[in-house]
Amino acid sequence: MNRLQEIGAELAQELEFALPTWVENSIHDIYQAWTGEWPVAIANEARLAGERCRTELGPNLRQLLESDISSQKINPMSILRRASQYSTEVLKRNHVPPVQRDEYLEDTFPEDIYGLTPTTFVDFGQTSHELGIAWGAAKAHSHLTQRRETKS
Repeated sequence: MNRLQEIGAELAQELEFALPTWVENSIHDIYQAWTGEWPVAIANEARLAGERCRTELGPNLRQLLESDISSQKINPMSILRRASQYSTEVLKRNHVPPVQRDEYLEDTFPEDIYGLTPTTFVDFGQTSHELGIAWGAAKAHSHLTQRRETKS
């Protein structure tokens, strides 16, 4: 395993840990802002949605982040952006009305009616942010190294 894959494994592990909390917090923040309450039943739905998110997205993240650079056709944020669907499902099921979003977000993420789509690794915590930066730097270094070797 090369350095990119090692950092990728660390980042995948951190994101798998952070995803359920992110989903739960997303649901909590919108639901409580709308109702002023946080019922146990909704908290349980949020917890289950978070676990489902980890179970469904975690393996995709791990596979991508631990793969060789030549097989990486997408970036991790394209997978992480799907995390908002788990929160959205719970909020819609509980009749929470959509939030007002700007035109850009409505056009870019039309299905994200609550404005939850994560945009950076820091949305999943400081450790995810730091590992994401390290992973990006390692990926850039690997890419440059491969290009130099190809030219030689």
